[in-house]
Amino acid sequence: MKESQLNLQMASLQPEGLIAGVDEVGRGALFGPVVAAAVILPDTALAELAAAGVTDSKQLSALRREHLAVYIRAIATDYRVGMATVQEIDRLNILQASLLAMRRAIAQLHPQPDLCLIDGNQRIPQLLLPQQTLVKGDQQSLAIAAASIIAKVWRDRLIVRLSQRYPGYDLATNKGYGTTKHRLGLQQLGTTRQHRCSFAPCRLDQ
Repeated sequence: MKESQLNLQMASLQPEGLIAGVDEVGRGALFGPVVAAAVILPDTALAELAAAGVTDSKQLSALRREHLAVYIRAIATDYRVGMATVQEIDRLNILQASLLAMRRAIAQLHPQPDLCLIDGNQRIPQLLLPQQTLVKGDQQSLAIAAASIIAKVWRDRLIVRLSQRYPGYDLATNKGYGTTKHRLGLQQLGTTRQHRCSFAPCRLDQ
């Protein structure tokens, strides 16, 4: 199926009511927070967003994500970003921290949605709203795909800013993930306060 046909199919599958798509990024990184976004899209914009190419952020180039993020922010009913810090990741574990970041993003939405579509197979604990998990949701729901783009662009910009404070790890390129240069930096320099010390590659100096 062509990408344009798939995106239009995503638009047609959107449930009724005020729907928030929720996704997180940075779960597998060694450095920096995990970031989630919650996005409510107006029904009237779904076909337009599908035609523009909104899809799973991992399938898009960095430049394309930047352009689409601007478009999504302009057209969304509301969008919010939440995060869980490195300290929370190390204390709670990465799964619980990811769900916490999602709950924080949803809590800021105005108006609050009738239903939250959650990427993956894990329900968000203590979320006082109806929710539905959707495995590979960023490939099935435009709202989740939009959330994945917003979260990815927001987190990437944060890591680029942090790379100036923590040189030697090639963070501006790897965005905190465990590339060869990043691991070499860990071996040579040790960890920073933004490294996830509960992750095995970051325990080199312990």
